[in-house]
Amino acid sequence: MSTPTVLFTGGGGLLGSQVRHLAPEFLYPTRAEFDITDFAGMERYAAAHPFQQLVHAAAFTSPPQVDKDPLRAIEANIIGTANVVRLCLKHGARLIYICTDYVFQGDKGGYLESDPVHPVNKYAWSKLGGECAARLYDRALIVRTTFGPDRFPYDRAFTDQWTSREPASVFARKLLELVRSDACGVVHVGGPRRTVFEYARSLDPSRPIGEMSVKDVAFKVPVDTSLNCDRYQSLVQEVSR
Repeated sequence: MSTPTVLFTGGGGLLGSQVRHLAPEFLYPTRAEFDITDFAGMERYAAAHPFQQLVHAAAFTSPPQVDKDPLRAIEANIIGTANVVRLCLKHGARLIYICTDYVFQGDKGGYLESDPVHPVNKYAWSKLGGECAARLYDRALIVRTTFGPDRFPYDRAFTDQWTSREPASVFARKLLELVRSDACGVVHVGGPRRTVFEYARSLDPSRPIGEMSVKDVAFKVPVDTSLNCDRYQSLVQEVSR
């Protein structure tokens, strides 16, 4: 059985850099080569570079920046993702869409794939908009997750926000397991439930990290978006058999 050709959007981003290190054989077009807001240009690239899978990681991801520039989020996260779905539909390619744990309200944690979604900020609404397009395609796998740099990028971290966040290097390895599977639908990927402060300390226990509250920031933050990742574990076991 031949190895499928995988097209990866967002190859210059945090996750893309990690995946590129692990899977250099994937296609990683630049934005000039594959602009997800330009469907005609995407078609030209696809005609010259046939692919069987597309991992869609390109996104506008900063909640406070999305609050300031929602039009950019509409173009990148909703229209851009809809274009990616159109392209996969047209070419019969499997799609893996990188979504977010922020689609949940954050009022209980331990979320299952089947739990109701209810975003509390504009960034999450834009990612859910992309998820809506992906759900129209039977060969799509929607990956709800959260990841960050291997070094925590701030001097302070929330002590009252719970998460399943993992370093991008860890999530990249888990993502490749999903690329090797033929799973579709929705799957949650993440680590143990802990506060963002605990997560930040785990990355470098010798580094001092200050404490802060979700009440200290101007944008809305869901309190507990930790994920139940049982389905992911089942899928990985199936791949390894």
